Amino acid sequence: MGKISLHFLIPFLLMGNASLSYAQDDKKADDSFWVSAQIRTRGEYRNGALYPRDKGESPAGFVNERARLTFGYERQKLALRFSAQHVGVWGQDALIDKNGRFILNEAWASFNMNDYWFVQLGRQALVYDDERILGSLDWNVAGRYHDALKIGYKNNGHQLHGIFAFNQNDENVIGGTFYDSSKTKLYKNMQTLWYHYDCASTPLQVSLLAMNIGQEGGDAATRKADTKYMQTFGTYIKYMPDSWNISGSFYYQTGKNTASRTVSAYMGNIDLSYSINRLWSVGIGTDYLSGTSDADGKYKAFNPLYGTHHKFYGGMDYFYATDFATGYNPGLSDTHVGVDFKVSNAVSMGLNYHYFATAVKLDNLKRTLGSEIDYQLNWKIMKDVSMSLGYSVMFGTSTMDVVKGGNHSSWQDWGWVSLNINPRIFIK
Repeated sequence: MGKISLHFLIPFLLMGNASLSYAQDDKKADDSFWVSAQIRTRGEYRNGALYPRDKGESPAGFVNERARLTFGYERQKLALRFSAQHVGVWGQDALIDKNGRFILNEAWASFNMNDYWFVQLGRQALVYDDERILGSLDWNVAGRYHDALKIGYKNNGHQLHGIFAFNQNDENVIGGTFYDSSKTKLYKNMQTLWYHYDCASTPLQVSLLAMNIGQEGGDAATRKADTKYMQTFGTYIKYMPDSWNISGSFYYQTGKNTASRTVSAYMGNIDLSYSINRLWSVGIGTDYLSGTSDADGKYKAFNPLYGTHHKFYGGMDYFYATDFATGYNPGLSDTHVGVDFKVSNAVSMGLNYHYFATAVKLDNLKRTLGSEIDYQLNWKIMKDVSMSLGYSVMFGTSTMDVVKGGNHSSWQDWGWVSLNINPRIFIK
C-alpha cells in the first residue's frame, strides 16, 4: 500500500452511489455508508524541540498539514474503512505538482463470525490501553498504522485480541525473507495477545499484554536474514472511584535485540488524578523505564515500542520520540504534576511540570536531566472545528548535553498552534 493519486477517490464515490441505490432497491437492507473529512493545520516554532539546540543555533518555524478523507461502509456483520491522506509542510511542493503523494493510512475489512468473534484484516491503527506500548500517535501529522490481521473475542466485559503481522519490502521472487527496516522502522513480524476485562460491579479495568516482536538482525549487503525475537509482557490497571482516576502499568522485556544482546528490561508507572469540582482537576504520577550503562552484557534499556510517547514524556519529545545520543540509552525517570482548568464548556487548559532523570547512573555524570513545563489551551470553536495551542520550556543540565546533545545554557522552548476541522460530510 504505497503512493496513490487522486484517482483513488473515484471508486469510493461510485461505491457510495451504489450503496444508496442498493438501499433504495431493498428496503430490508441494513447498509450504511459515510464519509468524513479532516483538515488539520499546525504551525510550530522550534527552538530546542525534539533535540536540545546548541548555543548560537537559530530557531526553526513551519506549518504542516494533514488532509484526510475517510470512507466507511457497514452492514450486519461486515465493516470496511478506507482512509487516504496527504501530509506535508506548506511550501514543500511546487505550485504545479504531479507527484500524487497520497497514501492509505487505513484500509481494512472487519467481519463478525458470530456474536462473539470477529476478524479484521488490513492497514489499521493499533490502539491499546493508555497507548504506552501500542498507540495511534495521532499527534504526528502522519499518525501510525500497521498492516496486520486481528482476531478478536468480546463477551460480558471480556475482550481477547490476537494480532499477527509479517512485513517484507517487496514481492520477492527468491532470496529469502531479509527485511530492511532502515526506512520503515518496522518489525519484521509480530504476534500479540491482549486480554481486557471491564468489571461490572466496580469501576475497574484490567488488561494483560504479551507481544513477540521479530526484528531483522541480518546483513543488508548480503541480504541474509537473521531474525531476533524480543518479548514484552505486562499489565495495565485503571480504577475510577468517584472523582478519582488511578492507573498504573508494568511491563517486562526479554529475548534478543538486533545486536544479539540478551534483553532484560522493565518499565512501570502510576498516575493519580482528582477532580476537585467540575472546573478543576489535579494529577501526579511517575514513570520509570530501565536503562543500560554497559556496552556489552545484558541489555537493560526498556523499549516502549510503538506507543504514543508524546502523550507521556513531555511535549518537547526529547525521550523515546527521538533517540538518545549514540552510545547512550540510560533509561528515564519522569515525575510529573499537573493541573487542568475548564474555563467554559468550549475552553479548557492544562499546565504540567516534568522532572527528568536517567534511570541508571552514568560515569562522572549526575542523574538529573532537567525540568520541563508544558502549557496547552483547547478551544472548541463550533461543531467539528477546534483549535489548540501550546508552549513548552526545557531547563536542561550538563547530563542532558551528553545523552541528548545541545547546550543546556541555551534557552530551549517550543510553541505551536493547531486548527482541526473534522466533519462527517455524508452519511446514509
